[in-house]
Amino acid sequence: MILVLSRTYFPDGTNGKLEQEGQFICHTIELPWKENQATVSCIPEGEYFINRRYSSKFRWHLEIINVPSRSLILIHPANNAQQELQGCIAPVTTLCGSGLGLMSRKAFCKLKDLVYAVLNENQIVRLIVKS
Repeated sequence: MILVLSRTYFPDGTNGKLEQEGQFICHTIELPWKENQATVSCIPEGEYFINRRYSSKFRWHLEIINVPSRSLILIHPANNAQQELQGCIAPVTTLCGSGLGLMSRKAFCKLKDLVYAVLNENQIVRLIVKS
């Protein structure tokens, strides 16, 4: 499976559209681009792999693997990038500003179910991030 995240950058946050084979899945929010600085920047554009991950905070969620100079870059629910993200990506149902969205948990569940179905078949999930 190949997921494509197309971004639009703003000073206060990054908004995106996540698709699979041209089919819209959800919008995304992230921190603004700040030269890939840990905890304050979105990740660089490029190609990554996605795996499932469990933590007590987020329960079952998604992790983006092999991000240059970064670790623990997750995909998890959040509605405000500046207040709730530290470099991660949050799926949202609706965008309502730069790095702001609504109904993140609903969008996250949709994405997680889609990705986990592929991972359960021992297939690879790639993420292409571009502008």
